[in-house]
Amino acid sequence: MSTSVLSLPSLPQPSLLPERAVHRPTLVSTLAREPRHVASHALLDGARELVIQHQGGEYHLRLTRNDKLILTK
Repeated sequence: MSTSVLSLPSLPQPSLLPERAVHRPTLVSTLAREPRHVASHALLDGARELVIQHQGGEYHLRLTRNDKLILTK
């Protein structure tokens, strides 16, 4: 019986990677981070409603006739 050895390409050492690639945020820095800003048109992508799944439930983000956003469960 022969044994095969699978060789994988070696990964660069962390010191050779750009600093941002090796940054691992701590819990404190994750909680203190600024909220993300996303344009509503990027979320809706031309639609008037977006369904968001969260913890087994569905939430509906709707764009009204008056260009207001409403989030309902």
